[in-house]
Formats: sequence, structure tokens, C-alpha cells
Amino acid sequence: MLATRDLTWRIGEVAIVDGVGLDLAPGEFLGVIGPNGAGKTSLFNLVSGLRRPTAGQVLLNGTDISALPPYKRARLGLGRTFQASSVFGSLSVRENVRLAVQAHRGGSMRLWRRAAADREVVAAADAALDRVGLTDRSAALAGTLAHGEKRKLEIALLLAGEPTVMLLDEPMAGVSAEDVPELVAVIRSLTGDSGRSVLMVEHHMDVILGLADRIAVMHHGALLACDVPATVMANPVVQEAYLGESL
Repeated sequence: MLATRDLTWRIGEVAIVDGVGLDLAPGEFLGVIGPNGAGKTSLFNLVSGLRRPTAGQVLLNGTDISALPPYKRARLGLGRTFQASSVFGSLSVRENVRLAVQAHRGGSMRLWRRAAADREVVAAADAALDRVGLTDRSAALAGTLAHGEKRKLEIALLLAGEPTVMLLDEPMAGVSAEDVPELVAVIRSLTGDSGRSVLMVEHHMDVILGLADRIAVMHHGALLACDVPATVMANPVVQEAYLGESL
């Protein structure tokens, strides 16, 4: 579904991302971990098109998308969330997702239209909200949601674009401990039988270990290891890289 080949981004002589090669299979959940400053979010920026690589390739379903802008990558099935929450706080939860559906389908972006003209769009929005457990909050203003609920809304916005590959950048950041289990359950449901693949950066190791089929470890911009969780966590090189960090 997604692959990087010798993906590199340099600023002067410094390699922020250094020759990273990853493969993401259909339906796979791949976690990305590493100490602070390891290059994880920079890798996401290269994959999603916010940065252009100095060298290497990003492939989506075998197509080289390395030179495409983010919106074209999104149209090809690549979706992403960010560390900082970003929703339209003055619009309702449903209106946020409805706009995302309309943007994906290329229709009018007007909010106020006859309901009959919007049945399919509203149905798609409601399906996305149901998927993340926000149906009962659909009429609430997005700005009034708790942080964990906003994270769910961001995933619903992502689902509105019908991605085949989802990049989740630290979805647990700022989420209270009591809200983590519900958010983990939502994220776990994203793959399953859908064939959709997920690449997720996360600092909560218990979350990564509970979700990921494989774990990729980055350090100083390079890929240290990529394997099943038990093998990665037993790797002495990985353990050394995490000295002083919480595993």
C-alpha cells in the first residue's frame, strides 16, 4: 500500500531523515517510535507531501508520489492527522464531517442547502461519526468537545476522505488517561477487514504494543529496526537508543 525507498531529507549537512525504507502491507498497522528528535514527524511530512525529499521515493500502491502536493496524495487515498487538533470549533460536529465529505467528493462547499440535495453526504458524515462513536455528539459545537472527543472527530474527518492509507501523528498527545482506551478502540477498528493500512507515530508504548503488527524504530533520522513488537523490544540496539527514555 505504501513504501518509502531510501527516503532522505537534509538541511545542509544534517540528515533529518536518513535513507529510510519502509513497506506497509494492505490491512497492516505499523507503529513508528523513537526518542524525541528521531525524525518521526519529519518522515510523516515527507510521506504526506508537506516536505520534498532530498533523495529517495514515496510510493503509494506502486505509484511514485514523491513530487505530488498533499492534496493530490489525499485524492489518491493517503490521509493524515496532526499532533495539534484542528477542527472548525464554531461549526457542529456533523457540519465538520459533512464539509470533509463534500471536499472529498468535489461538490459544493455551501453548508446551507436543501436536505434532499445532501442525503448522501449527510449519510456518509453520519457513518463516519458512528464509526468513531460520536453520533450522540453530532449536534454539539466542535469547539465544546473534550480533547479526546476532538481526536475522534479528526479521525472521522479522515474517514470522510475514504483513505486507503492513514497516517496518525501522535493521536494520544494531550488525551487524558481515562479517554485513552476508547480512542485506542477507535484506532484499532480502522484496519480489520477493510484492507486499510495505518502508519502511526506514538510515544505511549503500551498503546503501540497493543495495536501494531510491526514496529519501526527511528534514531537520528535513520531506521534502527522494523519487526514484530517482541523482536523489536528485545533488540539491544533499540534498548541502547532509548537509554534515558521511557519504554
